[in-house]
Amino acid sequence: MPGTAGQPVVVRSGVGELLDVGGIRHLFALTAEHTEGRLGLEEFVLPPGTLGARPHVHGAHDEYFVVLSGELTLSTAGDDVVLGPGDVAAALRGTAHGYRNDSGTEPVRALCLYTPAGYEQYFRDVHAAVASGAEPTDDLLALLRSRYDTTTS
Repeated sequence: MPGTAGQPVVVRSGVGELLDVGGIRHLFALTAEHTEGRLGLEEFVLPPGTLGARPHVHGAHDEYFVVLSGELTLSTAGDDVVLGPGDVAAALRGTAHGYRNDSGTEPVRALCLYTPAGYEQYFRDVHAAVASGAEPTDDLLALLRSRYDTTTS
């Protein structure tokens, strides 16, 4: 899928690397391999009443959220902010953030962009650990996050 010299990378709707991590569907349309490490892009679906990520801090990349449908609750250092369709949030390096779906009935569908790319490997690591029988405990997730300069806040 990487573009050839002088050509854009085109990814069709619904195509990409699909990972189910803890019941959350992640579809990575663009990864480091596609963008020479510049940008990663995923669409995720967060079921009703699901915690996506506890508050954490990235030291090596920025994360941007774009809500497509539903309501995503973004936890920040001081407050919770509810984002609706069309809303955008930037969790820049060093910014404590987490997210969840507080709805009891409606899934959240959102895009997440990573700059630079590479954090998609964390999700691959979690998926592989769970597929091999590991429990996704807070300790395991913290260990895996630490590989990508990410700490729990």
